[in-house]
Amino acid sequence: MSADRQEIYLDPAIRNWVLLPIMLVMVLVGLLRHHATQLLQSTPKANIKQLRENASLMRARMLRSPNAFELPHSSFESRKAFFTKAFEKGVYLKTPVVDNNGQPPNPMSDPGAMEPMMDMLKKNMAMIVPQTLIMSWVTFFFTGFVLIRLPFPLTLRFKAMLQRDIQTADLDVTWVSALSWYFLNLFGLRSIFTLILGNADSADGMQDMQQMQMGAPQLQPPAEVAKTFQSEKEFLELTVHSWSIESADERLLRQYGKLPAETKSKSA
Repeated sequence: MSADRQEIYLDPAIRNWVLLPIMLVMVLVGLLRHHATQLLQSTPKANIKQLRENASLMRARMLRSPNAFELPHSSFESRKAFFTKAFEKGVYLKTPVVDNNGQPPNPMSDPGAMEPMMDMLKKNMAMIVPQTLIMSWVTFFFTGFVLIRLPFPLTLRFKAMLQRDIQTADLDVTWVSALSWYFLNLFGLRSIFTLILGNADSADGMQDMQQMQMGAPQLQPPAEVAKTFQSEKEFLELTVHSWSIESADERLLRQYGKLPAETKSKSA
């Protein structure tokens, strides 16, 4: 063992019975977890109330946009009155602001809101259970094993990450223990899974951990949705409509210079 470079002679059987089996097991478990996640994932169901709520807002915004200039004044006013009255009464709201008892409704009582949370719970269980079993297997059978040495130098800050189960202060930081090899594979097999499964894979440990940190999608309270409808109602009331065909003949004559001079001055 030299002073500049610390040398350790490893048994070649460690490569065959520890290094490669850990990586192979994690790849196989990742593939099984991908297919299990696909089986557990429920088919998304169309929420008619949610679609109706979004469609009404989109129609109201299109009505006050320049795309509605082709509507006659009577058609525009009838649509404007219809949406204004409907938004004021909350006809298109998926969840009313208050229920029959005058209390705010519980968002968790909506089956459509619980379905994404159940899908997230299934994905978390499909990730936590296999990784817990693999980590317990590695810790029980391969504690204290030194597997490989990294071919590049590192600082002492990486010692706690690369030598998790080795209590040796004098060991070079470039040596990797069995438990650290497990964590390196957990976050480093993304390219392998992408190569095998494609971009839409569910076997990536890093992606699952990021989803767990983000949590389930936040549900917008009914009061906020009601405020959005109220704002859209006020925008509709302030919209000034001009029919694009109303003065089409004058614009056509003015374009070809056929409009009399006095008409031009009056129009100006």
